[in-house]
Amino acid sequence: MFDSDDLEEIRAGREEWHEEEVEPVVERFGERKETFTTDTGGQDVDRLYTPEDVDDLDYREDIGYPGEPPYTRGVYSTGYRGRLWTMRQYAGFSTPEDTNERYHYLMDQGQTGLSMAFDLPTQMGYDSDASMAAGEIGKAGVAIDSLEDMETVFDGIPLDEVSTSMTINAPASVLLAMYIAVGDQQGVDREELRGTIQNDILKEYIARNTYIYPPEQSMRIITDIFEFCAAETPKFNTISISGYHIREAGSTAAQELAFTLGDGIEYVETAIEAGLDVDKFAPQLSFFFNGHNNIFEEVAKFRAARRMWHDIIDERFDADDPKSKQLKFHTQTAGSMLTAQQIENNVVRVAYQALAAVLGGTQSLHTNGKDEALALPTEQSVRTALRTQQILAHESGAADTIDPLAGSYYVESLTDEVEKDAYEILEEVDERGGMREAIEQQWVQRQIQDTAFDRQREIEEKERIIVGVNEFEVDEDPQMDVEEVTPEDQQRQIDSLESVRAERDNEAVEANLEALREAAQGEENLMPYIIDAVKVYATVGEICNVLRDEFGEYQPGSAV
Repeated sequence: MFDSDDLEEIRAGREEWHEEEVEPVVERFGERKETFTTDTGGQDVDRLYTPEDVDDLDYREDIGYPGEPPYTRGVYSTGYRGRLWTMRQYAGFSTPEDTNERYHYLMDQGQTGLSMAFDLPTQMGYDSDASMAAGEIGKAGVAIDSLEDMETVFDGIPLDEVSTSMTINAPASVLLAMYIAVGDQQGVDREELRGTIQNDILKEYIARNTYIYPPEQSMRIITDIFEFCAAETPKFNTISISGYHIREAGSTAAQELAFTLGDGIEYVETAIEAGLDVDKFAPQLSFFFNGHNNIFEEVAKFRAARRMWHDIIDERFDADDPKSKQLKFHTQTAGSMLTAQQIENNVVRVAYQALAAVLGGTQSLHTNGKDEALALPTEQSVRTALRTQQILAHESGAADTIDPLAGSYYVESLTDEVEKDAYEILEEVDERGGMREAIEQQWVQRQIQDTAFDRQREIEEKERIIVGVNEFEVDEDPQMDVEEVTPEDQQRQIDSLESVRAERDNEAVEANLEALREAAQGEENLMPYIIDAVKVYATVGEICNVLRDEFGEYQPGSAV
């Protein structure tokens, strides 16, 4: 980018500036801190960045053009000038009727994609009347027991006109089957169904713990989904490989990036070992990252992620299809950064996190409601969160040019640093036998725990300032309206489930569950059997229990 004479002149000028301008001021007044680092302390931040810091950068090889390898500047040639990111708001609470009402509200407010949250019993593969579900029905998201619930959620919502993201993992095959079944009922061609299932079980073992089956069997189900959707629902993203929860658990940005791409590598390797062609399923892989507070670190992370995934798929797996090498990702603003203290501050935090995601080129974005540190967001806070995206899109200018921070000496240098650190972590993962082995050894979990411990210590000792929490505090109690799920709401869901069981053809249910059992004992793809079962109104719990019987349940520390 600069020749050697230019760089020598810049270097000399930088040294002169430092000696004559900086040192006297620092000696007299000092600086705010002895050292400056990025948000998670992963990279040191220098006082000044110049062309020296990017002198090894080759524009065509390392940055390139939008829509061209290595996709550092984005996977689409026109960026947001052609189409804005999909604006999603995470919704789903209490009963399917409540969720349907919220979806219609959000669409009326201009939301362009639906994002579906499920309650904990559904996430763990239990029906609402199971003993394990007591007290949790509808609290963390919507309760889905049978196809009837999914029909209710999407009543009046044509599935050929919306894109739906479902945050579901262990029972992802079952919820996807229900979505496909609703589409079949509506007469929507399966090839037109659009959306994403999270379906990322490895991060559950790492950070979130809503797993059911052991890893080997879970990976079989995921591979079956890859194969089925490549043939039946090619516009549906079969997995959202998630760094979000890894970051929420306390990782650095580089750890989030490395462990997320490491999980992606594991999924691709497993699918190839099962006989799938990488170019048949890799275009349907998607990623899910956290949007944190440090704008520049986050932009660097997103840019590095695209470049790394391109190189990994190209060099490690020898893919031919350019779409296989394009990392497309959803971003959600950081739930762990929301505070109960001075809750209005969360609106500002979310806005900056959203800006980082857009400057980094996200394909879709969820902005948290300011009250999510306390409860499910109210309609008012959801509207404010959505308006944050709309103002960003239409008033800020951030979407008017592609990758606007490219060429910044700081951002390009930081992109290289984050990438370098992430590759070093991936090298250690490889030395440990890959992500599954590293997870079984608890090595991944320990790395995140150590980082989280250090961060908490920094907050307690005020080395890291959290506005309104450990500095700039006020003596007040949060005053917020919160959404509540009542015992009556929960009983209505149980009554609905009992009604479904009483009215369905139970002989057909038993026959289809038995067919699924036999398929699980063999090597057939499970998805057609699961779709058949949900169409006769077999429940989430009944289907998952068949697979529990055949596959067992994962116990941490047990052999993988």
